[in-house]
Amino acid sequence: MKSMKKVITLSVTGLLLAGAAAPLTTVHAASVKTASTAYQKSKTKASYSYAKKMLAKNRTGFSGKTSYIFSKKTYPTSGAVYGYSDFLLGLKGLGYKFTKAQRTKVANSLVLNRKSTPADLATAVIATRAVGLNPQKLHQTGAKTTLNLVSALYHRSMIKQTVNVQSQALIALSTGSYKRPGNAKFSKTSLSSAIVKNQLSNNGWAYDNQVANADSDTTAMAVTALARSKSTSATVTSAIAKGQAYLKDAVYPSGAFGYAYKGKTFPNANSTAEAIIAFSTKQNTVKLVNGYFKSGQTTSPMRAMLGYVRSTGSIKGATTQTLGVGQVHLANAAYRQALKHRSVYSIN
Repeated sequence: MKSMKKVITLSVTGLLLAGAAAPLTTVHAASVKTASTAYQKSKTKASYSYAKKMLAKNRTGFSGKTSYIFSKKTYPTSGAVYGYSDFLLGLKGLGYKFTKAQRTKVANSLVLNRKSTPADLATAVIATRAVGLNPQKLHQTGAKTTLNLVSALYHRSMIKQTVNVQSQALIALSTGSYKRPGNAKFSKTSLSSAIVKNQLSNNGWAYDNQVANADSDTTAMAVTALARSKSTSATVTSAIAKGQAYLKDAVYPSGAFGYAYKGKTFPNANSTAEAIIAFSTKQNTVKLVNGYFKSGQTTSPMRAMLGYVRSTGSIKGATTQTLGVGQVHLANAAYRQALKHRSVYSIN
């Protein structure tokens, strides 16, 4: 979900919005484009159809360089392409019903062992929950015992992990009412504290904890994770507010979010989706998703993000369509669930 030095880290009709969120008053309404109901419906229909085809064909896309979504041979350490959990959760959030065969394929494809990293395990927890499996009792065909991915995650040290991995782990543990093992190496409280500790002086977060490298993606993930922790600690709630303030200031005039590299800015769908998910974690900021809040802003983040969806349903500029389509869907679902006072990560 990052810059060139990083990887750029849920019936559809029934979920479409009845209308756009009310805009703020800091910018003249007449000059700002928001995503109308018809625009959202058209773009979502295209990307949803594309994603279903990807899943059916087990392909990361249908143009340019593509690969398998699930393959132990192609991805020997994980069994699946980077971003597969967002892809599956994005489909789930848009109402997709996974078949028994698809659930079995996901379970059997994943490579999970003693060498699995915290990132591998956190992603697997989210993915298995998304398709309707129990990550605490995951059964793979032919195996004599089940796997407890949650327990395995809790037994990994998080001390030297990046903010991104810590955030992913905290989000994963928020997807269900999981029992924490007695000899766990961390708790959700300690993980929240670690993320807060790494917040920078400019209110953002960076993949390497350097102020100069603070970015929207890492900040958005941290905000989402802290919000999902449900902590009432004053330090956590303050960190969330500061992080969202960073994001409000980081929006480009186009309404999109992105990153800077060697003096140039690179707005993109993935960064914009991450920001939308972060704004959707709180009722006082969900209105920003399809609104406007910074002087000079011409487009809402939702309109900007959907502008990256091609007529085919693929995402312009995405590193892989698995991540591109997945995060656009996840952001869509997060926003719609927030309008209903729910979270896309509260998987049923």
